[in-house]
Amino acid sequence: MTDIKGGSVQVDGGILVLAATGDARAAAERDVMDWLRLHGLEEVADLRSETEGDQAGLRLTLRPDLFEAWTPGYDTTRLHDELGLDTVARPQDLETEVVVAMLASPIAFVFPHVPELLSSIRIRRYIVEAARQAVLAFDTVDAERPMDWWDYSDERGFTVKPGKPLRDALQKATQPDHGERKWSFSCYRATEYVTLMGLARELAICNPALADDLQRQWETRAIVSGEFHEVFLREYGSMDAPLPLKFYVPGDRLWFRNPDPHSSDVEGYEGSWIFYLGNGLFNNFWTPTKVFSLQRKCLEIYHWRDATYRKPDGSLAVNDDIVDERVRATLADPQAVERIYSMMLKLREPQGVYQDGGCIDATRECLRWVHPDVSEITLPGR
Repeated sequence: MTDIKGGSVQVDGGILVLAATGDARAAAERDVMDWLRLHGLEEVADLRSETEGDQAGLRLTLRPDLFEAWTPGYDTTRLHDELGLDTVARPQDLETEVVVAMLASPIAFVFPHVPELLSSIRIRRYIVEAARQAVLAFDTVDAERPMDWWDYSDERGFTVKPGKPLRDALQKATQPDHGERKWSFSCYRATEYVTLMGLARELAICNPALADDLQRQWETRAIVSGEFHEVFLREYGSMDAPLPLKFYVPGDRLWFRNPDPHSSDVEGYEGSWIFYLGNGLFNNFWTPTKVFSLQRKCLEIYHWRDATYRKPDGSLAVNDDIVDERVRATLADPQAVERIYSMMLKLREPQGVYQDGGCIDATRECLRWVHPDVSEITLPGR
């Protein structure tokens, strides 16, 4: 590692495009530089050729002086301000934020070739766009879908009706038109649907055969929960080597843990699965006009403990109106904000441990490689 004031640059991090020969590395550099130049980023990256073993390729990292200025301590939550980006009005700006955050990563994002890198950038953009537009009703028990697009069985889960395009069906379920009903989801299932929307959109461009397989899969049987994670997602970071607390790349799927042992016994309040949108913000499936800053998300999860009660049937529940009231009261007291934020902005503890940990997970998740020649996605079928 190379020390930088206010943080350190992981020289083995950033982006690594695999290329076994000198000619392949030169071609990769030309293609990468064309993309960087198109986005006004040709001066921000350090490029170097690596020639050792199966990791030979082209490595790109954020220039050390820019790392210090833009992402000190790997904090990527300020990039939009540092670069003057408008990621809502200009989709190209969202791709810019994705790449700069990846360049600053302490762990390498490895790609087999430049087209896969560019697909990853686009997928992250598509996921952010879908997450911004998702408007759902929270329910961990009774899930619902628009039944003119979806079928349901206990064995197969929610499957798309034959002849209905998967991408359109996902949109109908997660993005109701103004005034239409919101469909019920848990936050975990919601992240799966949004991830699938980003994947389906990119597969139509780069891998139509896998897009067709994905369509047939969801007409046959839904892939959910742990199987979804194994089939589609790559997890980076670990409890042994956790990611920095404020390191996020737009399009990351991530989990905030509820570190309170009592309120975390409420179904659906064990934690919160969401996406990083860029701009220092995280999505809100239930009220998308009220997206979360990192601080605001920490305050919300903290105050779940103050709104937990026992229903007449003896089960635990959380009153979200009380959570909102407590958060508003805390925000009016800067000292309370600082006290709670410092408690929550810490690495989470291992499962089952509730001592002095915070709500920040050690890992983030992103999609696996998708191009025909290198795809890591193998669909199970029936």
